[in-house]
Amino acid sequence: MKNYHLAQVNIARLLAPIDSPVLLDFVNNLDRINKLAEQSPGFVWRLKGDDNNATALRIFEDDFLIVNMSVWESKDALFRFTYSSEHVKVLRRKKEWFYKMSDMHMALWYVKEGHEPSPDEAKKRLKYLNEMGESPYAFTFRSKYSVADAKGFEEQN
Repeated sequence: MKNYHLAQVNIARLLAPIDSPVLLDFVNNLDRINKLAEQSPGFVWRLKGDDNNATALRIFEDDFLIVNMSVWESKDALFRFTYSSEHVKVLRRKKEWFYKMSDMHMALWYVKEGHEPSPDEAKKRLKYLNEMGESPYAFTFRSKYSVADAKGFEEQN
């Protein structure tokens, strides 16, 4: 069903303030990785603030909690960018910059084509995933939920 895309949110808790030496390599890679995402097949949209990234946006009350949100044409397109591009080299270094999260820190869900999800929408999906587990409403890469599953779920709820 081509009239739906895949939205994703992931959050991370910084080990130090964003302008600290600890985060220097992370910050220095943001523009490069964001540009890579935007040029990747299947990329649609990403949340960004005045600095062309989302690190300054405060979605949660915790100033050390940062958010990344984007929309992709498919789960496969997002998976390829995440694990089969230069992004994976930065991803492998996450322990240098972020605390290990005990709760689910990433959620996927389907959105109608053209919809740019809000941070509040993303927070609801993450909360649902942590409290209720995976369903067509909020899921992870491991799930097999399809657009048809999501449409059926939305119609029931």
